[in-house]
Amino acid sequence: MVLVIGLEGSANKIGVGIIRDGQVLSNPRRTYVTPPGEGFLPSQTAAHHREVVIPLVRQALTEAGVSLADVDAVAYTKGPGMGAPLQVVALVARALAHLYDKPILGVNHCVGHIEMARLITGAQNPTVLYVSGGNTQIIAYADKRRVVYCISLVVVYRIFGETIDIAVGNCLDRFARVLKLSNDPSPGFQIEQMAKNGKKLLRLPYSVKGMDMSFSGLLSQIEKQAPILLKSGEYSPEDLCFSLQ
Repeated sequence: MVLVIGLEGSANKIGVGIIRDGQVLSNPRRTYVTPPGEGFLPSQTAAHHREVVIPLVRQALTEAGVSLADVDAVAYTKGPGMGAPLQVVALVARALAHLYDKPILGVNHCVGHIEMARLITGAQNPTVLYVSGGNTQIIAYADKRRVVYCISLVVVYRIFGETIDIAVGNCLDRFARVLKLSNDPSPGFQIEQMAKNGKKLLRLPYSVKGMDMSFSGLLSQIEKQAPILLKSGEYSPEDLCFSLQ
């Protein structure tokens, strides 16, 4: 049975997971939380990751009931993501691999998301709506299957549609700053909770071009109107969250 430890820290969240043959043994995480209305800067995020990554590794090993000597391989997020935070997890992953003489594997962040979901759901040939802070894409396997050569797995994806400007996650994050919502646990979560109490719909421009999407116009419009509508009392913050969602 293969036992792998993986480190992910491409944005403001950092996690260390330990998996044995598809079974998640542990997966502790930490989130860098900034004051409401502010985003997270790469340097500050990296400093947060440096502070918590070693305790996270220890916690993951303890929860899984294994040691680093038991691990067969070390995996880490190679990209895409924020450069400085990515460097933190890459450095720790390389150090662990070197100290314990383990093979190391750099993982594409996007492929990691998709393959994790495929593993958990048991889907064999999924059509994927990939939504994150930096990506919004509709993806499927290029030849309707995963290709295996000897013991190597080659996964080839085809993008059927994607955002032509900003991702929907980025749209939510930026509007949450307008309303000064907390990013703990995430801006999108806070918008979703407030939207439950919204009643009045503000019509916003939403653009779909074939299989592609656009969110920048939607964001620009609500960012421009929000201060005016809130000041006049015509719409509440909950109404605007409901409208955007």
